[in-house]
Amino acid sequence: MKKWSLSFRIWHWAHAFIVIGLLVTVFLRKTFLSWRANSEIIMLKLSSMDIMLSSEQAKVIAKAIRAPMWEWHILLGYGLSVLVFIRLVLFFTQSGQQNFIDIKSLNIHKKMVSLGYLGIYTVLIFMSMSGLVLNFHEELGLIKETTHDIKEIHELVFNAVWIFVLLHIGGVVVAETTDEKGLVSKMINGGNEKKSE
Repeated sequence: MKKWSLSFRIWHWAHAFIVIGLLVTVFLRKTFLSWRANSEIIMLKLSSMDIMLSSEQAKVIAKAIRAPMWEWHILLGYGLSVLVFIRLVLFFTQSGQQNFIDIKSLNIHKKMVSLGYLGIYTVLIFMSMSGLVLNFHEELGLIKETTHDIKEIHELVFNAVWIFVLLHIGGVVVAETTDEKGLVSKMINGGNEKKSE
């Protein structure tokens, strides 16, 4: 019997690509496609051609440049919401409970890993729900101040996703080079359950 079911493996890799996509869009928004930095560049370049723009006009143009990329963030956010729901369903399968079976018998490291997964699932549920609320704030009739507060918390909590991704990749590298060789290939081919003696 496979340790990781096909449905769980598909979920895992789809989830990985979507989270990486979300991280990339946030990184671009904060760096190369930052409206603050780009509006200054637009103003400077146009002024060198004797075209004068106000800072507000340059801001509108800079935000328009990054808008298509931010649409990807929203689409990926929808994908994340679907995958979070699927993960909740998968949790009730044997493969989906793999990290949480017999948690009391695990060593302290494995317990921390299992608790870390529960923590990140909680974060992802919050990120999905708050992202949907932000995207549909007008339809929900939220006032500007409430939407702003949710956005601030959404962006703050997103830092936990960065931390988890780095810890997860680091943990996989350590596991692959120490006592859990073949961890990545098992998440591709499913691995096999150890037969009890």
